[in-house]
Amino acid sequence: MIVTGGGTGGHTYPALTTIRTLRDRLAAAGTAPDVRWVGVAHGLEASIARQEGIPFTAITTGKLRRSPNLHEWRRNVADAFRVPLGIFQAIMIVVRTRPEVVFSTGGYVSVPIGIAAWMTRRPLVMHEQILTLGLANRILARLADRVLLSHESSIDHLPARARARAVVTGNPIRPEILTGNRDRALAAYHLDPRLPLVYVTGGAQGAVQVNNLIADILPGLLQKCQVLHQCGDYSLDRMRQVAAALPEHLLSRYRVVDYVHGELPDVLSAADIVVARSGAGTVAELTALGKACVFIPLIPTGGDEQRRTARHLADAGASRMLAGPDASANRLYEEIMVLLDHPERRQELANAARQHGRPHAATAVASAIIDAAARYRS
Repeated sequence: MIVTGGGTGGHTYPALTTIRTLRDRLAAAGTAPDVRWVGVAHGLEASIARQEGIPFTAITTGKLRRSPNLHEWRRNVADAFRVPLGIFQAIMIVVRTRPEVVFSTGGYVSVPIGIAAWMTRRPLVMHEQILTLGLANRILARLADRVLLSHESSIDHLPARARARAVVTGNPIRPEILTGNRDRALAAYHLDPRLPLVYVTGGAQGAVQVNNLIADILPGLLQKCQVLHQCGDYSLDRMRQVAAALPEHLLSRYRVVDYVHGELPDVLSAADIVVARSGAGTVAELTALGKACVFIPLIPTGGDEQRRTARHLADAGASRMLAGPDASANRLYEEIMVLLDHPERRQELANAARQHGRPHAATAVASAIIDAAARYRS
């Protein structure tokens, strides 16, 4: 199998989770997949492949910037000459490797390998993580044997001829996310089991916007709950200063860290409310767990997908959303306090979120890959 996709964690980690799931599935049958990851040399996928011991091949490719300024127009022109070279390299890789299936999770690096798979008549299985299709996947959807989607409503964004080949699997999430232990989290962060826990996260790097909103409302918030705040390295010193200025009787109710490592499944298990960005991976994990969430989407993002995703869930009663002018400290305080004061509303959000979750997405994606390889062999 050739795996391609990367550039960001949103493309890279679903691919990695799928590879791990496939390995486990085939190990139970006494065999193992022969996997090669194809990406760009400086991309996240290259470092992840090295860490996992997955053979990696780098190719040259280019990115089309859809709203370029003058500088980016020049880069578009330069990249236009790299794309044919990348496709040629990809064809050579596919011819040499002779995969039974090619699996793509998107990003501009996936286009050359996807085209090479189609040109050499190798099965192409592609996966889309977001509600709408990224530019790379809009191209590959026309060529793929199977189009795997994270959301039912994504079918409407496919080219008409690709819809018959679409399967809604969900977005692969790490299986350990589903096995968290509340008591371990409470012990690790010295939290009070009698108080509701609000977990605030802006992703691995933190989110300055979210951190600033929390800083403004923290003293009032801590009257009714405790907060575990993953703020990122950039804001850590500032949030520690905010913590130091809290009244003494509230100090023990606030824990701030730059990053939550292996304890994340336990933290999510313990959280009564989660305040977060609405990236595809984060949303997939939180809906699979059925968490009451207040999403503050990052704006702008490519295709505005974070706001689209958060709006989709909010309209379905599966989350709350604050975006644009609504993303104020007062509104965030009001949203959290309503959920703290009315546990039944919190539970309604959690139940609705669970209806949108697909905890077994990685297994479904692995099955689609195995089926495509089996059809090719037959």
